Amino acid sequence: MKTKFKNILIGITFLFSAFIFAEQTSKKVYVVPIQDVIDLGIPGLVTRAINLAETDNASLIIFDIDTFGGRVDAATQIKDAISSTEIETIAFINRRAISAGSLISLSCDQIYMTGGATIGATSVVDMSGSKQSEKSQSYMREEMAATAEKSGKNPDIARGMVDEELSFEYLIVEGDTLQVDDIEGRKEGKLITLTTELAMKYGIADGKSESIEEVLSSLQIEDYEIITVGENWSENVVRILTNPTVSSLLTTFGTIGVISELYSAGWGIGGTIGIICLTLALGAGYLTQLASSTDLLIILLGLVLLFVEAIAIPGFGVFGITGIIVLFYGLYLLLIPDVPVSPEIYSEALDGFSWAIVVGIFGIIFILRLISKSAFFQKLVTSDSNKTTLKKNFKNRSKVE
Repeated sequence: MKTKFKNILIGITFLFSAFIFAEQTSKKVYVVPIQDVIDLGIPGLVTRAINLAETDNASLIIFDIDTFGGRVDAATQIKDAISSTEIETIAFINRRAISAGSLISLSCDQIYMTGGATIGATSVVDMSGSKQSEKSQSYMREEMAATAEKSGKNPDIARGMVDEELSFEYLIVEGDTLQVDDIEGRKEGKLITLTTELAMKYGIADGKSESIEEVLSSLQIEDYEIITVGENWSENVVRILTNPTVSSLLTTFGTIGVISELYSAGWGIGGTIGIICLTLALGAGYLTQLASSTDLLIILLGLVLLFVEAIAIPGFGVFGITGIIVLFYGLYLLLIPDVPVSPEIYSEALDGFSWAIVVGIFGIIFILRLISKSAFFQKLVTSDSNKTTLKKNFKNRSKVE
């Protein structure tokens, strides 16, 4: 009886040990979706996912990419985060990796594409789709080439994705010289965009797979655990706050609210709303690396000048005007990406900021008029008026007595 019980105990211990061993030997694969428009909220997601994967001793990170592109500065931040990790990274191009999406894909160790997918067309354009200056193109061209070289891809193709003025007839792929006659972008005046088959032929893509499971099968990974990292609420909020329109309105309402409060008695709704708006705009900008320490110092200097004008110097003079100019300049800098950009981008940012100021002023006037006509405000005014009348009556009565 004792022997039988002992054997059962040994069997249970063996099964439990085997289960623990299997859990320890299964490879953890982190999957990070990079889809839709690439904005300043996605770098936070990618960085957080990489940190989680490193903490969890993951074996592989797969970026599920399907995008037409987006902000260059956001794509550069994502590329830097991917390049800095020691964990093997895979770009799974699930239909398309256009523009900024191609830079992110090239930063990974390997690229797998679904059938009929595309990668390329990375020329830098403004919001209207017009090509930017040579300064911006040169930056992106060499950024793509350097990223491709680091991951063992052909830098000439990477440059051709950015610059349509380049042309070539031959490429060296894995030590072999290939005549290029099936890529439209090899001709001058055409950007390179590769299909799945062409990307595999010229060494940009490492394989074709229709799902993440097929990618893992191609890598001969059988025992694995997939962990998908999605956006959390804070990253969603950051994406909203860093939208150019929202960011401009926040900075405008914040600035006008603070300035109006400095030149009014006491502290009220305007100043509170202004502080909240500025905190949201500056906080989101700092978290997404859109606001540098220099930008924040300029904004702080503008606020200090306004406080000095409001508290120490009566009236409205040099300190107040200078403070407003410095403050607006610092807020304007928040709209400029931390990468080389053309004069058109500065012009667009200035136009957007100017319109935001105009809209913000009219918006505040409209809101104040609505508040002044509200029942709550009228009741408050009546209450204050009654208090004032009672005080006067009390004073008059005291004098009579």
